[in-house]
Amino acid sequence: DRLLLATGSKPFMLPIPGADLQGVLGYRDIKDTNDMIEAAKHYKHAVVIGGGLLGLEAANGLKIQGMEVTVVHKNEWLLERQLDRAAGKMLQKSLESKGLNFLLQKDTECLIGKDNRVSAVKFKDGEEIPADLVVMAVGIRPNYALAESAGIHCDRGIVVNDTMQTYDPRIYAVGECVSHRGISYGLVAPLFEMAKVCATHLANFGIGLYKGSVTSTKLKVTGIDLFSAGDFSGGEDTEEIVLHDAVGGVYKKLVIKNDKIIGSVLYGDTTDGAWYFQMLRDQKPIHEIRDHLMFGQDSLGNTGHQGQDKASAMTDEMEVCGCNGVCKGTIVKAIKEKGLFTIDDVKKQTKAASSCGSCTGLVEQILASTLGGGYAAPSTSKAVCGCTDFNHEQVREEIRKHKYLEIPAAMKGMGWKTPNGCATCRPALNYYLISTWPHEAKDDPQSRFINERVHANIQKDGTYSVIP
Repeated sequence: DRLLLATGSKPFMLPIPGADLQGVLGYRDIKDTNDMIEAAKHYKHAVVIGGGLLGLEAANGLKIQGMEVTVVHKNEWLLERQLDRAAGKMLQKSLESKGLNFLLQKDTECLIGKDNRVSAVKFKDGEEIPADLVVMAVGIRPNYALAESAGIHCDRGIVVNDTMQTYDPRIYAVGECVSHRGISYGLVAPLFEMAKVCATHLANFGIGLYKGSVTSTKLKVTGIDLFSAGDFSGGEDTEEIVLHDAVGGVYKKLVIKNDKIIGSVLYGDTTDGAWYFQMLRDQKPIHEIRDHLMFGQDSLGNTGHQGQDKASAMTDEMEVCGCNGVCKGTIVKAIKEKGLFTIDDVKKQTKAASSCGSCTGLVEQILASTLGGGYAAPSTSKAVCGCTDFNHEQVREEIRKHKYLEIPAAMKGMGWKTPNGCATCRPALNYYLISTWPHEAKDDPQSRFINERVHANIQKDGTYSVIP
């Protein structure tokens, strides 16, 4: 009787000469990822066209796989849709320290091939750079061919109203294939919001309305703390509050309009990202806390955890996992009602931290604060985590045997299944490296266990005990 279309989107490939050569890929699905991993085993030079979220994540992954990577971007700074110029330049500097190269304000003219495989990238200014692998991460296009062929009205996407109905009232559409109020979303969180509304109508409740999404962005590159939400560029009738510590690598910017936050950019210190985002979504007036706003939620008073446990400061309605739309309350409820004790348990029951993994540390905090003394590290008799088949003793032996001194080298040498690891294996690897080679191994402070990072022991109520 009714039909739901969720045909998604397709990666946009630049219509330039050489785009059909071998070694030229989009970055959209697991096949693309596997093709890149395979190419990294045999080739040296990778070029990623596009300095957006996907492009930078692809570039970081290829660098971890051992390739020399150059990111080509046509704009003046990276992530121009998520960051302003100051934050974009700070991001570039951080990524350059990881070994990535950048060519900004460059337009690609063509791809040059040799023996039917890409060998170089040529720009409109005449410059050429070598390329054994080219990844195009220059955006997506809604996949609405089926709907259009069926006579459904489309305009750069399947046009839907606030109930997710198309121009045919019997047909609904959700996700990246739709155009809602002239906007197409390329993130998963809006899809869940659309689906919740659409489900009420498909179930004949007819009570939901989708009025658009306020989205937030995080970059999933280890060691890069970045958060962006809302309208960070500002405009007429807006004002900005900015904190910029170039030496410390911290940049915070809040855009205010009519006494409410309408946008934020955080770089280097994203602790209060969820708090700002919640105020942005709720459109709460900020005049009473304006003087303390830039210094974070903990500056408003003693929250009982001295700012070290972000999870304890979050309300149940605050979002933890943006990929799957999971809030703190859902996780806490599952832990208590289902008797969950591990990160893997939470992933299976709630899907939190099961996609990109960037919220794994926060889920770990929620587990620890909810369980208190009931939260324990994994047993050494089994694999450290799902990222590897090695147990703890085997990992230590490999570190001694091959003299690994840094986490990326250890992961690569032991065939880690994930490029950046997780909140379980990274602290373990960091500890084993510096304890095995104390004067040579590179310590990564962000990969320490939570208790070690804050020099205290977390308690069930979210407070910390310190033993002098």
